[in-house]
Amino acid sequence: MPNYLAALAVSDHVGIQMNEVSVLIGGKAGEGINSASAMIAQLLNHLGYRIYIYFDYPSLIRGGHNFAIIRGREQHAGACRNRVDFVLALDQETIVRQKEKFTDKTAFISNKDVVKNGGQGIPVKAILAEENAPGIMGNSALIGGFARVAGIDWQVVDAVFRRHIPKGADLNLAVAKKAFDMFEPVHPIKKGENLPQSLVSGNEAIGLGLVRGGLDAYVSYPMTPSSSILHFLAEQKERFGIMVVHPENEIAVILMALGFAYAGKKSAIGTSGGGFCLMTEGLSLAGMAEIPVVIVVSQRTGPSTGLPTYTGQSDLQFVLHAGHGEFPRLIVAPGDAEEALHWSERAMDIAWKCQIPAFILADKTLSEGTYSLDPGALQNLSGPIVSLGDGKTPYHRYGNTESGISPMAFPGTKDAVVKVNGYMHDEAGITAEDAGITDQITNKRLKKWETLIYLMQGYDGVIQSGTPAASTALLCWGSTKGICEEAAAELGLRVVRPIVLAPFPVDQIQKALRGVKRLIAVEENATAQLAALAERHGIITDEKILRYDGRPFTVEELVSRVKEAGI
Repeated sequence: MPNYLAALAVSDHVGIQMNEVSVLIGGKAGEGINSASAMIAQLLNHLGYRIYIYFDYPSLIRGGHNFAIIRGREQHAGACRNRVDFVLALDQETIVRQKEKFTDKTAFISNKDVVKNGGQGIPVKAILAEENAPGIMGNSALIGGFARVAGIDWQVVDAVFRRHIPKGADLNLAVAKKAFDMFEPVHPIKKGENLPQSLVSGNEAIGLGLVRGGLDAYVSYPMTPSSSILHFLAEQKERFGIMVVHPENEIAVILMALGFAYAGKKSAIGTSGGGFCLMTEGLSLAGMAEIPVVIVVSQRTGPSTGLPTYTGQSDLQFVLHAGHGEFPRLIVAPGDAEEALHWSERAMDIAWKCQIPAFILADKTLSEGTYSLDPGALQNLSGPIVSLGDGKTPYHRYGNTESGISPMAFPGTKDAVVKVNGYMHDEAGITAEDAGITDQITNKRLKKWETLIYLMQGYDGVIQSGTPAASTALLCWGSTKGICEEAAAELGLRVVRPIVLAPFPVDQIQKALRGVKRLIAVEENATAQLAALAERHGIITDEKILRYDGRPFTVEELVSRVKEAGI
């Protein structure tokens, strides 16, 4: 028997007081990994922990090894460590494939019917038979066993089940209690002082942010890892009062969204790299016709299909340069659910203020990860400024202005003929090929770059965290926020992280880097795309720490690699 299992064959009642805890649950697709991990997260949430959940699964319809790591910390959580404190094994493969994460203190709770040498084995079939419960409730037995081994009071278990299982709570609790009563605490988890918070996935946060920004219509063709935005908003469309449309392909998606915006409805679309490839003609149309649209691109490992259910940060340069011709765009890369909610709302607001395409650049880690979120920290934005003209002169959809932003009206507006055009056009939207008109309209369109740069100075587009006086800084973006902040805390480093990537906030980054003598880029791609962007603006990195195997950095890995890079 391996040492890590032998140590747990007998409960020692000693326990370990922890201020953070990691729980791994593994099994086959279809065994309820997601729902069980959500319940475990809620147990930890009610003990005062801040939550992060990482999901790992292959691109299979059914089967294959799936696992989730639920990490609770007293402080903000946004990354995983190499080791886990508890394992809930729904199958033998979990014990075999995850052994590198086990230590001699890891506690095991398993389905005794299918797992050999699984620590605290639970006779799931027998419990279900005793309670006359369906097989789908088997995971409740493992959660009950985990709660006991982790020293969680039954009152907490009861409250969480009743709150988060809308149907069959009593029967699920009866199954859980059977397993709960079989064991004694092995590793009691310390109870914290924090109050429970909402647990929200990155994609749910994006959807909520879009709704807060005034979303009227969400249009999408499913593509992992963006798909759950479509599922979430479709489920909640009546509650939010929005339209949700699933057209036949990605080309139809962006054209339909532009049609909504032309008619005065705020629209957003979601996809991943492969789907966005098909949308680039429509993106250019949005640029020429000056139609606002929010585009969510959630990155995964590419190119092509690559690893469709694994993460990556390799589409920054693609999104930065996609489309033909020259037109302004906004790109933001939030780092967790709270930022995703904030910046999705802002992206909608800015897209309409400037009449441009605005990108929310996420990735699998952020989109499908679950985070603690404090709704009280959110701020309401003022509505977008939409001018309909003065009513005294003929309405011109592309009327020249000092800001480059023309008054916006929609079909049906009294005394306004609204013409939008993907061809070169004059101020009224009439097709034109005259050289002078071409210059005039191009200059008007590009003026919005300057307006956008000015507007973005009013936002915190760059976040500095860690040790402010440190002379070594980590430069990162997107979902690497959590891992870089934890590594920086251990090593006494500064973290500089641009959330706004276009227009690139050069001044804000240089201000955040004052006093830094050594700059280390940390990215989850093979070519250091943020570092390349920064270097084009005169910000030179000294080292590049990259990971591009589809898996996110762990805290221990990044700490080790930063040390290897020399600090």
